[in-house]
Amino acid sequence: MSKTEQQKLPEISLDGKDHEILKLIESNSKLTVREIASQIHLSPTPTHDRIKRLEKSGVIKQYSAVLDKRLVGKRMIVLCMVTLREHNKKSGAIFVNAIQGFKEVIECYNISGDFDFMLKIVAEDMESYHTFFVDKLTEVPGIGQTKSVFVMDVIKETHNLM
Repeated sequence: MSKTEQQKLPEISLDGKDHEILKLIESNSKLTVREIASQIHLSPTPTHDRIKRLEKSGVIKQYSAVLDKRLVGKRMIVLCMVTLREHNKKSGAIFVNAIQGFKEVIECYNISGDFDFMLKIVAEDMESYHTFFVDKLTEVPGIGQTKSVFVMDVIKETHNLM
């Protein structure tokens, strides 16, 4: 999250019922309001109102399905660290804009340390990663250095915060 996005975050206080709702939705976003209400011991109307408030405030950003990468042909996960040649707003913006357009990049973090960015990339196999790396990533202006680390096995992977 960029500094600008962090500054825009609204003030919202979450109580125990909000946390219960979020935990349930996070584990199964297909639950109905009635099912959630039943599990948190509230009636459907206030439960619905709480969910709408959580959506409107941005606490709930979206609803989505978590796909099994392997079953959709994305058997390779690569963590790629990137350093830019120049450290200024223009170079950073060019890199970030390019990354936004690469479907292979499923996560991108601005990091501290020896590298500027860490990308999580999914690919069908080594050949498709190589093609992405050579034809797309290294063509982004301003990249100074990269380091790719190939994931051998996923030990833990979750999207749950609650």
